[in-house]
Amino acid sequence: MAARKPLLTLGVEEEYLIVDLETRLLATEQPAGFMDRCREALGDQVTHELLQAQVEIGTSVCRNVDQIRKELAGLRRTVSDCAREYGYGLIAASTHPSASWRDQKSVDMERYRLLSQDFQAIARRLVICGMHVHAGIDDDDLRIDLMNQAAYFLPHLLALSTSSPFWEGNDTGMKAFRPTIFGDLPRTGLPEEFQSYSDWLDLLRMMERTGVVDDPTKIWWDMRPSVKQPTLEMRVCDVCTRLEDAITIVAVYQSLLAFLFEQRAGNRTWRRYRQILLEENKWRAQRYGVSGTLADYGRCELVPMADLMEELKNLLRPHADDLGCLAELERVSGILSNGTSADRQLAVYYAAIESGADEHAARLAVVDWLLEESLEGVPA
Repeated sequence: MAARKPLLTLGVEEEYLIVDLETRLLATEQPAGFMDRCREALGDQVTHELLQAQVEIGTSVCRNVDQIRKELAGLRRTVSDCAREYGYGLIAASTHPSASWRDQKSVDMERYRLLSQDFQAIARRLVICGMHVHAGIDDDDLRIDLMNQAAYFLPHLLALSTSSPFWEGNDTGMKAFRPTIFGDLPRTGLPEEFQSYSDWLDLLRMMERTGVVDDPTKIWWDMRPSVKQPTLEMRVCDVCTRLEDAITIVAVYQSLLAFLFEQRAGNRTWRRYRQILLEENKWRAQRYGVSGTLADYGRCELVPMADLMEELKNLLRPHADDLGCLAELERVSGILSNGTSADRQLAVYYAAIESGADEHAARLAVVDWLLEESLEGVPA
């Protein structure tokens, strides 16, 4: 029986870093009462992450991209306002320009104690944040089929989101260093390909029976079928500093899944490629972001990211129009021409150096830019 067209409802999770407004350093310890204040305002839409310098938020189940925009704006503003009551600010970026993981303290909760015990120094280095986008797909096997097809486009989504060019005060030479740090954990990276939903469940049962993984949420692939709700969770992206960049990526993801479903309904499928080839494109996205090239394996040549995204936009336009997010899809061109957060962070840093600032002052300039831009377009 053919699968029904999925509703593609949406949910977004973002992780933020909390910085001291005076020093612009990460908060090694959350101020007493801060999370209680956040929960008082947002309920269960806000929670801890592994480190005390991190806060995670999550939208409700949203019908469309416009509702996601309104919720994310409200969540960013509320967490920021709560932080400022204690002398702290919010930055939406996947790494801090100068933070050292050695200075950070973990949250005293059972899940995080176990993670720290299992992964030791690897866990302590996770001073990184990400953005996850859920798309509602009720049919189990359809969810797996769309994951298999959508994996090809994960490098494209990563390139559009890059916001982690710095690590421990250094320009890493990459637009997204977060995947490198996160990739030290097991069960990360691009997802495996599965024949069916039962094939996915067989893997989970095998891992649980052998004691390898006691909780499916500890499979941290760049995309995975959620075990908590009938969604396909895209996890490859850095946190977007500008709200509108995040909304653009949500629109691309939702429209992409609608396109791939139409392909399936017409007995077509996006061509699958060896994982090593997809990994190469992911590396290129990390290294160069939107200013580089990705491999087009159909043409067997390297193609500018901007050209590939324009081609993808042409495929997705009818679906974005149908979903009511065409304007947000079109904004991909703005990211391509103006750069991502990583591009702008680097521009701020080197402009400060050229103006005579030392490296420390240049890093502070980047933090100041992040504090401002993280609330750009967010109503007061």
